[in-house]
Amino acid sequence: MKNVSAVLSVLALLVVSCTQERIDVGRLVENYSQVTIPAPDLTGITDNGKEVLKLYRMAADEVDKIYWQQYFGDGQALLGSLSDPDEKLYAQINYGPWDRIDGKAFLPGYGSKPEGACFYPADLTREEFDTWDDPCKDSPYTLVRRNADGSLKTVWYHDAYSQSIGTIEGYLQRAADVTIKESVRNYLLKLIEGLKTDDYYESNKAWLEMNDSKMDLVIGPIEAADDGLYGKKASYGAYVLLKNLQRTEELSAISARMPELQALLPGDPANHDFVPGAESDIFSCNVLYCGGYTNAGFKVIGINFPYDTKVQEELGTRTIIFDNVIREKFNRTVHPVGSALLEDVYQPHVDASAFYWLIVFREIAKGLGVKETVNGKGTVAEALADEALAVEKAKSNVLGAWLCAQEAEAYHISALFQKEDVITTFVTNTIRSARFGAADPTGIANIIVYNYLLESKAITWNASGRYSIDYDKTWQTLEYLGSEILRIQAHGDVEAARNWAAKYGIAGPESLSDKRVLERAGIPVDIRFTYE
Repeated sequence: MKNVSAVLSVLALLVVSCTQERIDVGRLVENYSQVTIPAPDLTGITDNGKEVLKLYRMAADEVDKIYWQQYFGDGQALLGSLSDPDEKLYAQINYGPWDRIDGKAFLPGYGSKPEGACFYPADLTREEFDTWDDPCKDSPYTLVRRNADGSLKTVWYHDAYSQSIGTIEGYLQRAADVTIKESVRNYLLKLIEGLKTDDYYESNKAWLEMNDSKMDLVIGPIEAADDGLYGKKASYGAYVLLKNLQRTEELSAISARMPELQALLPGDPANHDFVPGAESDIFSCNVLYCGGYTNAGFKVIGINFPYDTKVQEELGTRTIIFDNVIREKFNRTVHPVGSALLEDVYQPHVDASAFYWLIVFREIAKGLGVKETVNGKGTVAEALADEALAVEKAKSNVLGAWLCAQEAEAYHISALFQKEDVITTFVTNTIRSARFGAADPTGIANIIVYNYLLESKAITWNASGRYSIDYDKTWQTLEYLGSEILRIQAHGDVEAARNWAAKYGIAGPESLSDKRVLERAGIPVDIRFTYE
């Protein structure tokens, strides 16, 4: 019997190994349509400005090294071990051996992705962390490590990644010496101090005050999506951006209306009584380069920073819309999904201008709502813990669409599209984004919204495999869902958030059928960047 058991064990291992080897990684690569970011038109940029841009990109490259350490570990060793070009490329896209669409390993020999990435010890338990008395353990900018005796300790990012951070600081100092813009110099010097101390309050303020530059750099620990344990630890990322001056001027009028838009939000006014700072603004930019977290997996099409609630109250937030990324996403993913999955009557309403403005209002919505709970549970992020980011992303999607449709109906937007165009394009993008899977908060948020629309019969999946849209029900569902998200955030109702995610955060048969249809049609899930 022992020999039989041994044979069966070997056969089982061979079956697992063969299953892993049969993964068609080349097909997985095709989920990401290649977009080449061309060399930018630097007309009107001084030689000093061109040198600053070059230094920004070098700093972003160094961020890549930090992010590999945060998410996987030794990235160079992993990539160096791969001889198959598709496997190597897909590991570069995902910054590791785990597919960001489904969270599973696509390379043989790797188990499940650690929930806490490399921010925590692999053997850390929640009970051990929760009972550990260390005032720095909840900081977004500390790693949790073990001492030689097995006890826990915190290590600040600026100590853990001192070599790379020192290199980044050198690039930023040179850029500060070269730039002719005083506001840029002030920001870079404050940012250097932030990187040295992991205190970004002053640099966040300086960034918001830097509004006269054609170029922009967002760099540092900026997003906590990779921390699946507690949603606390921020991942390093970088954007190098070039401002579209004409489009920025067009958008600037909206930033002055932030308090008005806040008052328009649905539900109990007490759940969105936060007053955005008066200096909130909106920039239109083209992405020139990404590094670290911002280059991993799915590409975002706009940002709203900073996350520091104190800075938001004092000055506000900056929304940056990525024009070139929006255009590529619409042409390569959104419009094709509408053609494949909507009934014919709705397809003319999938509109590029509506998609652009949906993104504008989605990013604006990130700066609206409530930042502190109304019942003394601290910030929304603290109260909702590991559910906070998915809830926040669902909020910005839903309320962004609700505001955009309302503004279109009131003719407050100069572009020529209707409320029906907004709703159809939003539904199409939600169906598309449900393909992101439940491996990270972005995917979970989209699946939740999709399932909510389906349950409320705002959208109907027909026997043809295509969708019908009830515009009135979709509008009502967005309003109700938006008010419910604001309630959960305002009251720090983490139990409701977890129940909500458990009920709605799982892809159902309709979404899985859509996935097969879109795969057969060769429609990519998202895009990936290469650079000239």
